[in-house]
Amino acid sequence: MKLTVNGTEREVDVDPAMPLLWVLRDELGVTGPKYGCGIAQCGACTVHIDGEAVRSCQVPIGDLWGAVTTIEGIGTPDAMHAVQEAWVEHQVAQCGYCQSGQMMQAAAMLVEIPAPTDEDIDDIMSGNLCRCGTYPRIRAAVHTAAAKLREA
Repeated sequence: MKLTVNGTEREVDVDPAMPLLWVLRDELGVTGPKYGCGIAQCGACTVHIDGEAVRSCQVPIGDLWGAVTTIEGIGTPDAMHAVQEAWVEHQVAQCGYCQSGQMMQAAAMLVEIPAPTDEDIDDIMSGNLCRCGTYPRIRAAVHTAAAKLREA
Protein backbone atom coordinates (compact mmCIF):
# COMPACT_ATOMS: atom_id res chain seq x y z
CA MET A 1 0.00 0.00 0.00
CA LYS A 2 1.15 3.50 -0.79
CA LEU A 3 0.42 6.50 1.37
CA THR A 4 1.69 10.04 1.66
CA VAL A 5 2.89 11.06 5.12
CA ASN A 6 4.11 14.57 5.79
CA GLY A 7 4.56 15.17 2.07
CA THR A 8 6.56 12.01 1.38
CA GLU A 9 5.14 9.01 -0.44
CA ARG A 10 5.71 5.83 1.55
CA GLU A 11 4.94 2.19 0.92
CA VAL A 12 4.03 -0.42 3.51
CA ASP A 13 3.20 -4.10 3.36
CA VAL A 14 0.55 -4.50 6.05
CA ASP A 15 -2.93 -5.89 6.55
CA PRO A 16 -5.47 -3.32 5.25
CA ALA A 17 -7.26 -3.57 8.61
CA MET A 18 -4.21 -2.29 10.53
CA PRO A 19 -4.99 1.08 12.15
CA LEU A 20 -3.17 4.07 10.70
CA LEU A 21 -1.70 4.81 14.14
CA TRP A 22 0.22 1.54 14.15
CA VAL A 23 1.34 1.96 10.55
CA LEU A 24 2.71 5.39 11.42
CA ARG A 25 4.41 4.35 14.64
CA ASP A 26 5.49 0.74 14.05
CA GLU A 27 6.02 0.60 10.31
CA LEU A 28 7.17 4.14 9.48
CA GLY A 29 8.73 5.31 12.77
CA VAL A 30 6.52 8.42 12.98
CA THR A 31 6.04 8.70 16.74
CA GLY A 32 4.28 12.06 17.16
CA PRO A 33 0.80 10.50 17.24
CA LYS A 34 0.42 8.68 20.55
CA TYR A 35 -1.63 5.68 21.63
CA GLY A 36 -3.98 6.78 24.37
CA CYS A 37 -7.21 4.83 24.52
CA GLY A 38 -7.57 2.97 21.22
CA ILE A 39 -11.26 3.89 20.93
CA ALA A 40 -11.05 7.45 19.54
CA GLN A 41 -12.04 9.06 22.83
CA CYS A 42 -8.85 10.78 24.03
CA GLY A 43 -7.41 12.42 20.92
CA ALA A 44 -3.74 11.58 21.58
CA CYS A 45 -3.51 9.94 18.14
CA THR A 46 -5.01 12.86 16.19
CA VAL A 47 -3.55 13.43 12.72
CA HIS A 48 -4.81 15.20 9.62
CA ILE A 49 -6.04 13.32 6.58
CA ASP A 50 -6.43 15.83 3.75
CA GLY A 51 -6.59 18.56 6.40
CA GLU A 52 -9.29 16.90 8.51
CA ALA A 53 -8.48 16.06 12.14
CA VAL A 54 -9.05 12.33 12.66
CA ARG A 55 -8.26 9.75 15.29
CA SER A 56 -5.65 7.54 13.65
CA CYS A 57 -6.35 4.64 16.03
CA GLN A 58 -9.70 4.13 14.28
CA VAL A 59 -8.73 4.53 10.61
CA PRO A 60 -7.83 1.22 8.95
CA ILE A 61 -4.97 1.81 6.52
CA GLY A 62 -7.08 0.22 3.78
CA ASP A 63 -9.69 2.97 4.23
CA LEU A 64 -7.21 5.85 3.98
CA TRP A 65 -8.68 8.57 1.74
CA GLY A 66 -5.87 11.09 1.41
CA ALA A 67 -2.53 12.50 2.49
CA VAL A 68 -1.59 12.17 6.17
CA THR A 69 -0.01 14.97 8.17
CA THR A 70 1.29 14.42 11.69
CA ILE A 71 2.72 16.87 14.22
CA GLU A 72 6.10 16.31 12.56
CA GLY A 73 4.72 17.73 9.32
CA ILE A 74 2.69 20.82 10.22
CA GLY A 75 5.58 23.24 10.39
CA THR A 76 8.40 23.78 7.93
CA PRO A 77 12.07 22.89 8.31
CA ASP A 78 12.73 26.56 9.07
CA ALA A 79 9.73 27.46 11.25
CA MET A 80 7.20 25.99 13.60
CA HIS A 81 3.49 26.21 12.80
CA ALA A 82 1.69 29.06 14.60
CA VAL A 83 0.00 26.50 16.87
CA GLN A 84 3.35 25.03 17.88
CA GLU A 85 4.74 28.51 18.57
CA ALA A 86 1.71 29.38 20.71
CA TRP A 87 2.02 26.12 22.66
CA VAL A 88 5.60 27.03 23.55
CA GLU A 89 4.73 30.65 24.30
CA HIS A 90 1.97 29.62 26.72
CA GLN A 91 3.94 26.69 28.15
CA VAL A 92 0.93 24.47 27.55
CA ALA A 93 2.56 21.08 27.97
CA GLN A 94 3.09 19.57 31.37
CA CYS A 95 3.65 15.86 30.81
CA GLY A 96 3.24 16.48 27.06
CA TYR A 97 1.74 13.12 26.12
CA CYS A 98 -1.47 14.49 24.64
CA GLN A 99 -0.01 17.63 23.14
CA SER A 100 0.66 16.46 19.58
CA GLY A 101 -3.00 15.45 19.29
CA GLN A 102 -4.11 18.70 20.91
CA MET A 103 -2.06 20.76 18.45
CA MET A 104 -3.29 18.79 15.44
CA GLN A 105 -6.91 19.28 16.52
CA ALA A 106 -6.29 23.01 17.07
CA ALA A 107 -4.55 23.45 13.70
CA ALA A 108 -7.44 21.82 11.84
CA MET A 109 -9.98 23.91 13.78
CA LEU A 110 -8.20 27.16 12.90
CA VAL A 111 -8.50 26.41 9.19
CA GLU A 112 -12.27 26.12 9.60
CA ILE A 113 -12.72 28.81 12.27
CA PRO A 114 -9.99 31.47 11.96
CA ALA A 115 -11.26 33.50 14.93
CA PRO A 116 -12.72 30.98 17.39
CA THR A 117 -14.60 31.99 20.51
CA ASP A 118 -13.95 30.34 23.87
CA GLU A 119 -17.08 28.29 23.23
CA ASP A 120 -15.78 27.14 19.81
CA ILE A 121 -12.46 26.10 21.34
CA ASP A 122 -14.09 24.31 24.27
CA ASP A 123 -16.50 22.50 21.96
CA ILE A 124 -14.01 21.38 19.32
CA MET A 125 -11.15 20.63 21.69
CA SER A 126 -13.37 18.76 24.18
CA GLY A 127 -12.61 15.44 22.48
CA ASN A 128 -8.90 15.82 23.24
CA LEU A 129 -8.23 14.90 26.84
CA CYS A 130 -5.40 16.26 28.99
CA ARG A 131 -4.84 14.46 32.27
CA CYS A 132 -2.69 17.36 33.49
CA GLY A 133 -5.60 19.78 33.08
CA THR A 134 -3.89 22.41 30.94
CA TYR A 135 -7.20 23.44 29.35
CA PRO A 136 -6.90 27.17 30.22
CA ARG A 137 -3.43 27.23 28.64
CA ILE A 138 -4.72 25.33 25.62
CA ARG A 139 -7.50 27.88 25.12
CA ALA A 140 -5.07 30.79 25.45
CA ALA A 141 -2.64 29.16 23.00
CA VAL A 142 -5.41 28.59 20.46
CA HIS A 143 -6.37 32.27 20.64
CA THR A 144 -2.73 33.27 20.19
CA ALA A 145 -2.24 30.88 17.26
CA ALA A 146 -5.44 32.20 15.64
CA ALA A 147 -4.14 35.76 15.89
CA LYS A 148 -0.75 34.74 14.45
CA LEU A 149 -2.41 32.99 11.52
CA ARG A 150 -4.70 35.95 10.79
CA GLU A 151 -1.65 38.27 10.75
CA ALA A 152 0.28 36.04 8.35
